[in-house]
Amino acid sequence: MQKSLVALSTIAALGLFACQPNTSDEATTTSAESADTSTVAAEEMTDTQKQAYAMGASMGLFVTNRAQQQEQLGLALDQEALKQGFTDGLNDTLKFTPEQIQQIAQQGEEMLRAKQQEMAAQAAEKNIEAGEAYLAENAEREGVTTTESGLQYEVLEEGEGASPAATDMVKVHYRGTLLDGTVFDSSYDRGEPAEFPLNRVIPGWTEGVQLMKEGAKYRFHIPSDLAYGERATGAITPNSTLIFDVELLEVTTPATEAPTE
Repeated sequence: MQKSLVALSTIAALGLFACQPNTSDEATTTSAESADTSTVAAEEMTDTQKQAYAMGASMGLFVTNRAQQQEQLGLALDQEALKQGFTDGLNDTLKFTPEQIQQIAQQGEEMLRAKQQEMAAQAAEKNIEAGEAYLAENAEREGVTTTESGLQYEVLEEGEGASPAATDMVKVHYRGTLLDGTVFDSSYDRGEPAEFPLNRVIPGWTEGVQLMKEGAKYRFHIPSDLAYGERATGAITPNSTLIFDVELLEVTTPATEAPTE
């Protein structure tokens, strides 16, 4: 039963339009319009075919995305149950009432959320252990300085300009990576530097960039409590230790004079 939750969620939508009566001539498709469109180019489709195709494509994309989510959580998709539910929905021969389908689909959502929370907690615990081990080893490397907060930094290239205060706006180039080397953000890749108030970013950045002078390049090894902590964002999972290569291009106007976000 658990394996067919994606199918049941889709059937709920299918059952709604499958049971709708055709009360207008416009809603009735001819045999020609209902012909196989698998080899028909998009520009050759009629409006009716495009609408039907879009409905089917939306369902297919939903199932694909949901199946990928479930597989990542170790919950396989029962394809046979999916196919049967799809057919039953189209033919209005559902094995469950619409109310039961909604209830089962809701149970599936709750199960999925619970599994996601469980795996997030496991990942967070592993990230703490991996981060502590990494920082302990990294602290012994030549050229690495550890501040009182636990922030670690390396001077890749020293600058000669001004150093920012926490209330300043700064313009920087940067690249952020996870411990496994995965790049999760990069102004270099976007082709333009970033500019922001230094006191509105993660604590590791606020502290670290103040140590720099314009023209400097530093590498920061940021413990999770100075990064995003238990929050997850994009490729960054809870309690991740992060590595940033930062190039301070310019200290611009103070944050108090800049537009607020």
